[in-house]
Amino acid sequence: MIDPLFWLGFSIFLVAASLTAVLVATIPALQELAHASRSAEKLFDTLSRELPPTLQAIRNTSLEITDLTDDVSESVKNAGQVVKQVDQSLDSAKKQAQNVQVSTRSLVIGVKAAWTTFTRQKPARRSPERLPMKDKPELTLPEQRSRGE
Repeated sequence: MIDPLFWLGFSIFLVAASLTAVLVATIPALQELAHASRSAEKLFDTLSRELPPTLQAIRNTSLEITDLTDDVSESVKNAGQVVKQVDQSLDSAKKQAQNVQVSTRSLVIGVKAAWTTFTRQKPARRSPERLPMKDKPELTLPEQRSRGE
C-alpha cells in the first residue's frame, strides 16, 4: 500500500493548514479585542477623571439638601409658633370685643334710662288721699298670705 511517510507528511500538511485557517480566523477577532480593550481603557480613563468630581458634587448636593431640609423644618416650626401667637391674639381680641360690646350695651342702656328720667314730666304734687281705715275693705285670708300680712 502506500508509504507511511506519505501519510505522515499529509497529516502534517493538514495540521498546518488547519492552524493557518484558525490563525486567519483569529486575527480579526484579536484585532477587535484590541480595539475593545482600547475603548475600555479610554472609558476607564474618562471615568477616573469624571467620576470623583461628580461624586463630590453629589455629596455637596446631599449636604445642601440636608441644610435646606433643616432650614425648612425650622421655618415650619417658627410658622407654627407664629400661627399660635396669632390665634392667641385673635382670642384676646375677641374677648376684648365682647367686653367692649357689653360695656357699650350697658352705657347705652344707662344713657337711655338717664334720658328717660331726665325728660320725664314731673307730676304735680298732690296730697295723698288715703282712705280712712274703716273704709278699707278687709282682705280675705288668702290675700293676706299673698301680701305677707
